Amino acid sequence: MFKILRAEHLAENIVLMDVEAKRVAKACQPGQFIIVRLDEKGERIPLTIADYDREKGTVTIVFQPIGASTYQFADLKAGDSFMDFVGPLGRPSELTTDDLEEVKKKKILFVAGGVGTAPVYPQVKWLHEHGIDADVIVGAKTKSLIIMEDMMKEVAGNLYVTTDDGSYGRSGMVTKVIEDLVAEGKQYDLCVAIGPMIMMKFCCLTTKKLGIPTIVSMNPIMVDGTGMCGACRLTVGDEVKFACVDGPEFDGHKINFDEAMKRQAMYKTEEGRALLKFQEGDTHHGGCGHCGGDK
Repeated sequence: MFKILRAEHLAENIVLMDVEAKRVAKACQPGQFIIVRLDEKGERIPLTIADYDREKGTVTIVFQPIGASTYQFADLKAGDSFMDFVGPLGRPSELTTDDLEEVKKKKILFVAGGVGTAPVYPQVKWLHEHGIDADVIVGAKTKSLIIMEDMMKEVAGNLYVTTDDGSYGRSGMVTKVIEDLVAEGKQYDLCVAIGPMIMMKFCCLTTKKLGIPTIVSMNPIMVDGTGMCGACRLTVGDEVKFACVDGPEFDGHKINFDEAMKRQAMYKTEEGRALLKFQEGDTHHGGCGHCGGDK
């Protein structure tokens, strides 16, 4: 069992947990993910590692409840445990494996959308620890959904916060901030964008126009996390890849985002049915013709 040492709500419907997982904490790197399972009947949930502490033997996860299993996770408190906490899985960020002296020469911009701030943080933190201060854009729909701002301030070279509705920081989507920074004279050799699929798609369209190579994390389309279910199959250039075993990070300018988003949508109906059953409990009798329940 993997004990939860801290559980708190960072924002509306966004949960952070520190989990005691010494072997994972010892081996993990920024960019990798874990698979969590609550109990023997639980669903396997892939979550990107948001932070880790090798000395304490803890791994931090951040998630937004969207299905039955993650809503069950959100009800857990410090002292509760997960049955399974498997990892690290996936490939680490290339920034942590490339030649450090070459990485130091690059001007790097991170773009985090919503919960995507969580997987961006360990990469920015790793760079900061190695003497590299990257610029970071954190965006959300509104002020109440901005997360990890203070943590990011401690490790970012420059932090730019923006909200779609203008309620906090700059006003507008993250793509506007990218364009504004370049117009202000900023030059970047690499952009790393992590967030919702649609946000990453438009970030890539923007950076391609500006000539900035861009890496994205395709964690949002993972389901099984082992390459067996096929949910995270995607086209990268002329090649077929699987986000969980070949990624989760890829060259964003080569990804067929429209295809990936269609594949992601295929799994929402079953997820929705499971969520209804969880929320309605014994009153979930089915028979509506839409949820798949028995009459």
